[in-house]
Amino acid sequence: MMTENLSMANNHLNNHGSQKRYAYGSEKATDDLGWKSKLKIPPKDNRIKTSDVTDTRGNEFEEFCLKRELLMGIFEKGWEKPSPIQEAAIPIALGGKDILARAKNGTGKTGAYSIPVLEQVDTSKECIQALIIVPTRELALQTSQICIELAKHMDIRVMVTTGGTNLKDDIMRIYQKVQVIIATPGRILDLMDKEVANMSNCKMLVLDEADKLLSQDFKGMLDHVIMKLPKERQILLFSATFPVSVMNFMERHLREPYEINLMEELTLKGVTQYYAFVQERQKVHCLNTLFSKLQINQSIIFCNSTQRVELLAKKITELGYCCYYIHAKMAQAHRNRVFHDFRQGLCRNLVCSDLFTRGIDVQAVNVVINFDFPKMAETYLHRIGRSGRFGHLGIAINLITYDDRYDLHRIEKELGTEIKPIPKVIDPSLYVATSLNDANMSLNNDESNVSK
Repeated sequence: MMTENLSMANNHLNNHGSQKRYAYGSEKATDDLGWKSKLKIPPKDNRIKTSDVTDTRGNEFEEFCLKRELLMGIFEKGWEKPSPIQEAAIPIALGGKDILARAKNGTGKTGAYSIPVLEQVDTSKECIQALIIVPTRELALQTSQICIELAKHMDIRVMVTTGGTNLKDDIMRIYQKVQVIIATPGRILDLMDKEVANMSNCKMLVLDEADKLLSQDFKGMLDHVIMKLPKERQILLFSATFPVSVMNFMERHLREPYEINLMEELTLKGVTQYYAFVQERQKVHCLNTLFSKLQINQSIIFCNSTQRVELLAKKITELGYCCYYIHAKMAQAHRNRVFHDFRQGLCRNLVCSDLFTRGIDVQAVNVVINFDFPKMAETYLHRIGRSGRFGHLGIAINLITYDDRYDLHRIEKELGTEIKPIPKVIDPSLYVATSLNDANMSLNNDESNVSK
């Protein structure tokens, strides 16, 4: 009888335990199904996208076995599905291999490296575990903001450090145990040489816009950085162009890298390119005509010198149009304010030097104008890549003088692209948002918000 009672008690306990497990399993299943519904996801972007970002294998971010907290940040950022470069790079990076990746401007390279970087950070260790190096201060600020937004549900401390800011402030912040650093080369080397930035546990190095970082502008700084890293490390190189300097660096420092090349053609499919033959003295008049005829959401206008940037910005303002300008000789605080306000849509037009060609992502830009035509194909490629971001549509208009004519044909040939004569009327469907949702996302045309 006693045995029978014990047996009945055990059955009761087992049944109760199984009911608890079932209840817990049901709660977990409900939680698994319901976590997405609690996210603050931004409005869906229904703009037309080109195959630069839609030509994927159909993977979902969940398939990469990422931490839920990171997935929450990805979806709340408005990223719905991985782009081709993200599909190709994320699983390989998570596997620990070095990567050499070529992909067009504006196709999701930042996500392709920031997601595996954040996934692999050990939050229990209060030390620098990943270093992302970029060539310009504006790109560093933009990249750090993306990392912070992706990691907002994770206990990861992200820091940005660039030249032009107070070194003492950066030293104080780095002592607060950061885990991911986004930096420009000069500043991070300074912190390393002062033995403030301890890189002994930094197992991941990302070089974004690697061709620029390995150019003469930075004179071997990256070799110096790598000497400070542990022998067992992972290096990810991302760029749109890979000159000889990148290949030499790869042979010295990367170990059997996985190569990704999504550059069957160099220019973005969504950017239509035009040229207009003008005399130098006609350029401002021509620009005024373009402003009056085009449906500009936001525009970036490039000049070949800082002096011409300021002069043109003054002329545009005198014509009655809202205009900011930015170049490398401005004080850093002023540069930061212009960059921030333009991204927020507080002004429609930005005149700039080639400082603004690298990686800068302002989704609302649908028109790029080369007021001065560049000499180098690489510069041209990066300039027009400021329009048509992430598979969207845009136009690039080049004002060509008699002296530019040979450069125009040479660059067209080197990039294997077509730059057409500008028609009397440019079809708005080539560069104007067509969906209702996109119209809501565009800059408000209200004069109280943005002057013309």
